[in-house]
Amino acid sequence: MAEPIKVLVTGAAGQIAYSLLFGIAKGDVFGKDQPLILVMLDITPMLPVLDGVVMELQDCALPLLKEVISTDKEEVAFKDLDAAILVGSMPRRDGMERKDLLKANVAIFKSQGAALDKYAKKTVKVLVVGNPANTNCLIAAKSAPSIPKENFSCLTRLDHNRACSQVAMRCGITANCVKNVIIWGNHSSTQYPDVHHCKVNVQGKDVPAFDAVKDDAWLKGDFISTVQQRGAAVIKARKLSSAMSAAKAICDHMRDIWTGTPEGTFISMGVYSTGNSYGIPEDLIYSFPVTIKDKAWKFADGLAINDFSRAKMDATAAELVEERDTAVSFLGV
Repeated sequence: MAEPIKVLVTGAAGQIAYSLLFGIAKGDVFGKDQPLILVMLDITPMLPVLDGVVMELQDCALPLLKEVISTDKEEVAFKDLDAAILVGSMPRRDGMERKDLLKANVAIFKSQGAALDKYAKKTVKVLVVGNPANTNCLIAAKSAPSIPKENFSCLTRLDHNRACSQVAMRCGITANCVKNVIIWGNHSSTQYPDVHHCKVNVQGKDVPAFDAVKDDAWLKGDFISTVQQRGAAVIKARKLSSAMSAAKAICDHMRDIWTGTPEGTFISMGVYSTGNSYGIPEDLIYSFPVTIKDKAWKFADGLAINDFSRAKMDATAAELVEERDTAVSFLGV
């Protein structure tokens, strides 16, 4: 058996974590032969709930789970981490201004970034899920100067999976027959789900999405708005935000970091934009198409961008620049 790795989930008493922890603990993410020490962090009032989650994980009798640690202390939670999945954040409350939401989350992710910097391994891979995920991720990365910016990413895989599924349903096939959709930009309603480079496997042959779907108006219209608004649609129907699908996307994202992407396939991740070849401003966490090998991602370069795509990529970048500038102004506070 390999040496155990140490994995942190924050917001661990919440509903996304409840769907996520079992997948991690049974080996869906880091491998079926990789033992784990699972660390769970939440705020002090949630510790009794966390005790119940610990009991359930124990009761799953999982062979890979060496130890479970639950805590409300950052110095315990962030110690010697190999991977950190930051799910916990301040949710938007009724009547709350976006600026107030940003300010509350800057405080959280500044503190967690500093704790990563102080206590975690320098090789730690950090995935930010808590919204606004892109900007929270940037703040955490800026607050952990001794950890490479490339080690930080935010979750746009849920949007990516939603886009794959929409195309698949439209073609009457399963989602694993769709690859290379792209989510550009912010994990918000300005994101741009792009299928110009997407391939659909029809009867064993890879066909461009536009040829497979045969409905350009849908692909440039309702498809985009459906993916952009899907989170809100789930909340409207369930009265709760996406949890099962978010947990599945987190597992997909971290598994790809750990084991790499297949040849000829790229996936969507919010990553540090500096050095990109697509004209996106530097110093943002922006969702790009990436390939992953040996736990390191690279931009999927050389993809042709038409005017339709360019305008949408720039619009979501503008939102992220504004978010970043507002958030950074709170960093010194």
